[in-house]
Amino acid sequence: MSAAAGCSSTDAAVSVTVPTPSRQEAVLCRALHKELPDTLADLGRGDPEPGSELTAGWGDGAIVLRCGVPRPAEMSDPQAQGIDANGVNWMLEERDSGPRFTTTYRQTYVEVTMDSRFAHDSTPLAGLAEAVEKTVPSSL
Repeated sequence: MSAAAGCSSTDAAVSVTVPTPSRQEAVLCRALHKELPDTLADLGRGDPEPGSELTAGWGDGAIVLRCGVPRPAEMSDPQAQGIDANGVNWMLEERDSGPRFTTTYRQTYVEVTMDSRFAHDSTPLAGLAEAVEKTVPSSL
Protein backbone atom coordinates (compact mmCIF):
# COMPACT_ATOMS: atom_id res chain seq x y z
CA MET A 1 0.00 0.00 0.00
CA SER A 2 1.37 3.41 -0.92
CA ALA A 3 1.28 6.42 1.33
CA ALA A 4 -1.22 9.11 0.47
CA ALA A 5 0.26 12.37 -0.65
CA GLY A 6 -0.86 15.56 1.03
CA CYS A 7 -2.79 16.27 4.16
CA SER A 8 -5.24 13.69 5.44
CA SER A 9 -7.08 16.15 7.67
CA THR A 10 -10.82 16.40 7.24
CA ASP A 11 -10.42 20.19 7.54
CA ALA A 12 -9.94 20.26 3.76
CA ALA A 13 -13.04 18.27 2.83
CA VAL A 14 -13.89 18.13 -0.85
CA SER A 15 -16.81 20.31 -1.86
CA VAL A 16 -19.43 19.14 -4.38
CA THR A 17 -22.73 20.39 -5.72
CA VAL A 18 -25.58 18.47 -4.11
CA PRO A 19 -28.11 17.27 -6.73
CA THR A 20 -31.77 18.28 -6.53
CA PRO A 21 -33.69 15.18 -7.63
CA SER A 22 -37.44 14.62 -7.49
CA ARG A 23 -38.89 13.41 -4.20
CA GLN A 24 -39.18 9.84 -5.57
CA GLU A 25 -35.54 9.86 -6.72
CA ALA A 26 -34.38 11.30 -3.39
CA VAL A 27 -36.00 8.34 -1.62
CA LEU A 28 -33.93 5.98 -3.79
CA CYS A 29 -30.78 8.01 -3.12
CA ARG A 30 -31.28 7.92 0.65
CA ALA A 31 -31.67 4.13 0.46
CA LEU A 32 -28.49 3.92 -1.63
CA HIS A 33 -26.59 6.10 0.85
CA LYS A 34 -27.36 3.63 3.67
CA GLU A 35 -25.95 0.73 1.62
CA LEU A 36 -22.70 2.32 0.42
CA PRO A 37 -19.45 0.68 1.55
CA ASP A 38 -17.17 2.17 4.20
CA THR A 39 -14.17 1.32 2.01
CA LEU A 40 -13.91 1.46 -1.78
CA ALA A 41 -10.76 0.58 -3.76
CA ASP A 42 -8.86 0.45 -0.45
CA LEU A 43 -9.90 4.06 0.27
CA GLY A 44 -11.75 4.99 3.44
CA ARG A 45 -15.04 6.84 3.42
CA GLY A 46 -14.78 10.61 3.66
CA ASP A 47 -17.97 12.30 2.49
CA PRO A 48 -17.76 15.66 0.73
CA GLU A 49 -19.18 18.96 1.95
CA PRO A 50 -21.89 19.97 2.35
CA GLY A 51 -22.99 16.77 4.07
CA SER A 52 -25.90 15.14 2.25
CA GLU A 53 -27.50 11.73 1.77
CA LEU A 54 -27.24 12.47 -1.97
CA THR A 55 -23.43 12.45 -1.98
CA ALA A 56 -20.62 10.23 -0.73
CA GLY A 57 -16.86 10.08 -1.10
CA TRP A 58 -13.82 7.93 -0.51
CA GLY A 59 -10.15 8.83 -0.21
CA ASP A 60 -10.40 12.59 0.32
CA GLY A 61 -12.22 13.10 -2.96
CA ALA A 62 -10.45 10.44 -5.03
CA ILE A 63 -13.91 8.93 -5.64
CA VAL A 64 -17.10 10.98 -5.31
CA LEU A 65 -20.65 9.72 -5.79
CA ARG A 66 -23.66 11.95 -6.42
CA CYS A 67 -27.14 10.44 -6.62
CA GLY A 68 -30.11 11.99 -8.38
CA VAL A 69 -28.13 13.94 -10.97
CA PRO A 70 -29.78 15.07 -14.22
CA ARG A 71 -29.48 12.83 -17.28
CA PRO A 72 -26.15 13.70 -18.95
CA ALA A 73 -26.49 15.09 -22.48
CA GLU A 74 -23.74 12.67 -23.54
CA MET A 75 -26.20 9.79 -23.11
CA SER A 76 -27.84 10.89 -26.37
CA ASP A 77 -24.56 10.38 -28.23
CA PRO A 78 -24.66 7.03 -30.08
CA GLN A 79 -20.86 6.94 -29.77
CA ALA A 80 -20.94 7.18 -25.95
CA GLN A 81 -18.87 4.50 -24.23
CA GLY A 82 -20.50 2.21 -21.73
CA ILE A 83 -19.29 -0.48 -19.38
CA ASP A 84 -20.91 -3.11 -17.19
CA ALA A 85 -19.68 -3.57 -13.63
CA ASN A 86 -21.24 -6.53 -11.85
CA GLY A 87 -24.58 -6.10 -13.58
CA VAL A 88 -24.80 -2.29 -13.40
CA ASN A 89 -24.41 -0.37 -16.66
CA TRP A 90 -22.46 2.90 -16.64
CA MET A 91 -21.74 5.51 -19.29
CA LEU A 92 -18.08 6.60 -19.31
CA GLU A 93 -16.94 10.17 -19.87
CA GLU A 94 -13.17 10.63 -20.21
CA ARG A 95 -11.97 13.85 -18.53
CA ASP A 96 -8.49 15.24 -17.90
CA SER A 97 -9.09 15.10 -14.13
CA GLY A 98 -10.21 11.45 -14.29
CA PRO A 99 -13.20 9.43 -15.49
CA ARG A 100 -16.83 10.18 -14.74
CA PHE A 101 -19.38 7.35 -14.83
CA THR A 102 -23.17 7.67 -14.77
CA THR A 103 -25.58 4.77 -14.37
CA THR A 104 -27.84 3.96 -17.28
CA TYR A 105 -31.24 2.25 -17.24
CA ARG A 106 -31.93 3.12 -13.57
CA GLN A 107 -34.84 5.02 -11.99
CA THR A 108 -32.42 7.76 -10.95
CA TYR A 109 -28.96 8.62 -12.25
CA VAL A 110 -25.96 7.90 -10.05
CA GLU A 111 -22.74 9.69 -10.99
CA VAL A 112 -19.28 8.60 -9.86
CA THR A 113 -16.23 10.75 -10.52
CA MET A 114 -12.73 9.42 -9.95
CA ASP A 115 -9.40 11.17 -9.98
CA SER A 116 -6.76 10.49 -12.62
CA ARG A 117 -5.30 7.47 -10.80
CA PHE A 118 -8.46 5.62 -11.93
CA ALA A 119 -8.15 6.68 -15.59
CA HIS A 120 -7.89 3.04 -16.66
CA ASP A 121 -9.42 1.35 -13.61
CA SER A 122 -13.17 1.00 -13.25
CA THR A 123 -12.96 -1.56 -10.43
CA PRO A 124 -14.43 0.86 -7.85
CA LEU A 125 -17.71 0.57 -9.78
CA ALA A 126 -17.80 -3.14 -8.99
CA GLY A 127 -17.62 -2.20 -5.31
CA LEU A 128 -20.71 0.00 -5.73
CA ALA A 129 -22.71 -2.43 -7.86
CA GLU A 130 -24.39 -4.35 -5.03
CA ALA A 131 -25.63 -1.17 -3.34
CA VAL A 132 -26.93 0.27 -6.63
CA GLU A 133 -28.62 -3.01 -7.61
CA LYS A 134 -30.28 -3.28 -4.20
CA THR A 135 -31.63 0.28 -3.95
CA VAL A 136 -31.98 1.86 -7.44
CA PRO A 137 -34.33 -0.26 -9.57
CA SER A 138 -33.85 -0.74 -13.27
CA SER A 139 -35.91 1.52 -15.52
CA LEU A 140 -36.23 -1.19 -18.19
